[in-house]
Formats: sequence, structure tokens, C-alpha cells
Amino acid sequence: MKKHYKSQSVYEAAIQRIEWTYDNFEQVYLSFSGGKDSGVMLNLVLEVARRRNALPLKVLFIDLEAQYKATIEYVQSVMITPEIDPYWLCLPIHLRNSVSQYQPHWMCWDPDKKDIWVREMPDNAISDPDYFSFFRKGMEFEELAPEFGKWIAGDKKTACFVGIRTDESLNRFRSIARQDKAMYKGQKYTTGISENLYNVYPIYDWRTDDIWVANGKFKWKYNRLYDLMYKAGLTVHQMRICQPYGDDQRKGLWLYKIIEPETWSKIVARVEGANFGNRYTENNTKALAYNTFILPQGHTYESYSKYLLSTMPPYLRDHYLAKINKFLAYWQAHGIECIPDKDDPKLEAARKVPSWRRIAKVLLKNDYWCKGLSFSQTKKEMEKQHELILKYQDL
Repeated sequence: MKKHYKSQSVYEAAIQRIEWTYDNFEQVYLSFSGGKDSGVMLNLVLEVARRRNALPLKVLFIDLEAQYKATIEYVQSVMITPEIDPYWLCLPIHLRNSVSQYQPHWMCWDPDKKDIWVREMPDNAISDPDYFSFFRKGMEFEELAPEFGKWIAGDKKTACFVGIRTDESLNRFRSIARQDKAMYKGQKYTTGISENLYNVYPIYDWRTDDIWVANGKFKWKYNRLYDLMYKAGLTVHQMRICQPYGDDQRKGLWLYKIIEPETWSKIVARVEGANFGNRYTENNTKALAYNTFILPQGHTYESYSKYLLSTMPPYLRDHYLAKINKFLAYWQAHGIECIPDKDDPKLEAARKVPSWRRIAKVLLKNDYWCKGLSFSQTKKEMEKQHELILKYQDL
């Protein structure tokens, strides 16, 4: 699907979409991360809400504990004002940790590890797990956000403003462009989450440059962490603010020790493998098999994969074995009885052929959801993960 450009500016289009949302939904709220996109989103929605006398604006912020001090200071400055009805969540949820095989997930705000929390919990936070009827300790972030939305929606048609832009990734472009999704009144920048809840993406067509032009032109408050990232040598297109231990985000771990060394020292003690990720993901792409890796002498890719599995804790080994067996069974059902040790690298990268090298890369990269084997993260998979964690947590 090609992009079609119009004479209308992205700012005018975003305001128009926000106005339409207020006209067509019974209530709205905004999902806020403290990043540049959600910051602009917040300022745009506040502009419309002031004009319509629709304040305060409900704002959701899911606090992930091990975050930059600068980000939390920014969130505090924009959330705790009379214009905002804040839902600042500090709950024990599971987050992906791709820098450790022994702790492939870590739990932020874990009540059993209060003595090593990266920082004190904010006074204004919602931290009681019983506050929400749907919440359970160890939920995934990807579960919590939509469940909160359904909770706040109740029986009212509700819109959640989300500041995502299609230029950021192909998956984000697909979330807007796909033809088979549920939409509200045919608007492509909406996506149905449940019967009464829709995500709305008013700035989906903004570019990174548009974000910073808007901040400068309108003198909007933004997260000053971006200034520090720029001074550290990053371009405006490389800057990301999110929990830094995910499969893609771990490449930015090295920034912590430069920008906030005090925060970094606490993170090393809090999140297993953080220092390993910092040491081996900045420059040594072979360490975690980003592109290629050196096969140890005396091993085939098959034998190396089985060796890697044998070194893993039971919970993780069982998880990967289940995925690998499904992968092998799929290709056997499609006529490939004996999976080759390796194949054409380009075809492997395109996931058009099976091989044990693909499996070995998944294991080395700590690709927990096995995306390299064409799997994806689903609600059913998250439920299985929770069961495995409970099964092995005391071993």
C-alpha cells in the first residue's frame, strides 16, 4: 500500500482527528510513555481538550521502575497538574529481559525485592494489585495496557489516544494500513481492541522531524533526556525511550552508564545480565548473533543448538523445546523430513527455509518468542509463559 500525500499539514490533520474522536466517543484517555511521540500526543490532545472545556484529561502511565531519572522527572512535571487525571501504575508486571538466559523476564516493582528497587515508588502511584479486578501479579505489559483500557471503558464507547508513528517500524505501518482490522466508522487511524474500546493514532503519519519541529515551534515541554542522548552522539532517529532489556532495545544499554551512572549501578544489581548486555551488544554483534556468529570447533549447528539447550534452566529449556519441535514438525509436514544444518543465508533470513542454524541463532539471541522461527507473541503464549514461571519459580 502506497502513501498518498495531501496539502494539509500533519499538525492540522492530527488536530482534525482528535476533534473527530471527541465528537464520536463518549470518553477518551491517553496512553503516555514519557517519550517524544507520546509527549507530542499529550500536547495535541490537551490543546483540543482546553478548547472544548474537556479537562481534566485521563492519562495512563505504566511505570517500569528501571527507567531514566530524567524520564521520571519529565513524567512528574506533565502528569501532576490540574489538567491531568493521572493513572500512574507501579504494579508487579513481567518485562522481557533479553540479556539473560537465567532471567528471561524480570518483574518490575516486585514486592519481594523492594530492597533493590532502582528507585523509590512515587507517592501518587497506583501500586495495590487489588486496585484493579483484572490484575494478577506477573502480568505482561502487553496484557496490562488493553485490560486497563477495557476497565476504564466499562459500558462507554472509549478512545485511547496512542502516539505511534508508522515511520518507526513496518509493524506500526501495518497496524494502520491493514484492511482486515476492526475500525470505528471506517477511520483507518482507529483499531478496535474490544466492543467499547478503540485505539486512535492521530500522529501516525508524522515523521521524526515533525516531532521536533512541533516541540520547537510551540515551545512544548519534552523529555530532556533526548538532549543528553544527542550529546552522547545519537541522531534524532536513533533515540528511544523504553524499557531497555528487550530484544531490540538492549542495543542502547550502553547509554545508561554514560547518561545516568547512578541509575546504571542500581540497574546492574536489579536486572540480571544488564552489564553483559551493555558489554556485548554495543559493538560486538556476533556475541548475540545479530547477523552471524562463529560456530565452536567440533560442533554442527544441530549439536550446538542441543548443547545450548542443555545449559539452560528447566523453565527456559522447556519453552524453547516446545517451539523447536513445532518448527521441525511444520517443515516435516511440508516435505522436509531431515532439517539441514544450514542453507542459503538469504533464504534463512527471509524465513523461507528451515535449518539448525536458524535455531541456533534464536537460542543465542535469547529470542524468547522465537520470532526467528516465524512464531509470534500471542495471549495464549503469554498465559503458557505465566504457567511455566509459576511451575519453576521455586526450583
